[in-house]
Amino acid sequence: MSMSSSRPYMVRALYEWIVDNECTPHVLVSAYTEGTEVPQQYVNEDGLVVLNISPTAVSGLAMDNEALSFGARFGGVPTDIFVPYSAVLRIYARENGQGLVFEPEVDPSPEPPKPSKPEDSGVKRPSLKVVK
Repeated sequence: MSMSSSRPYMVRALYEWIVDNECTPHVLVSAYTEGTEVPQQYVNEDGLVVLNISPTAVSGLAMDNEALSFGARFGGVPTDIFVPYSAVLRIYARENGQGLVFEPEVDPSPEPPKPSKPEDSGVKRPSLKVVK
């Protein structure tokens, strides 16, 4: 019997624990995970974005079993955020870093086959030579 993901339950529990301890909950999000809607101008070069999800920073926070969603302001612009739990990599308290890190979820879809030789792909391998 397969069980549903524990990630939504853990995120909700940690969120409550962080807020109850009067700290500021933040989530580290993989912005390029399918279905994720975050302002792209705040995504770093690694494809990650940190979001403050404290009750004073967001409106309409919803944490169901599929995703967390809320409204927030970025640079004064109201923005709707949608983050599937598979995109949540960490939830932690800003003040002390305490929280939980999640392993990236594996995509169950198979990868396309890779060429076995560089010649098969039409791309030549780089070569090096010694210069004296």
